[in-house]
Amino acid sequence: MPRYVVERVFPDGLQIPIDESGAKACLAVVEGNAVEQVAWLHSYVSADKKRTFCVYDGPSPEAIRRTATRNKLPVERITEVRVLDPYFYK
Repeated sequence: MPRYVVERVFPDGLQIPIDESGAKACLAVVEGNAVEQVAWLHSYVSADKKRTFCVYDGPSPEAIRRTATRNKLPVERITEVRVLDPYFYK
């Protein structure tokens, strides 16, 4: 399955409460993604919380865009990536 980094922009900052409602919101995204065989692995959030870089496995960029639309999440850019491990060369 291809891996992608999805860049998202949140002009007002990402607002996910650190409580049960935040956990439910994240789980809803995971469940919504499953419809398209898309898996959210993890995300990096900028210090100002206005930009995220989310790592996904999925069949195509189009499937990731469809899940983002369904989950009401913005998509700035989708880039297919491969792992480069710095210890590979030892």
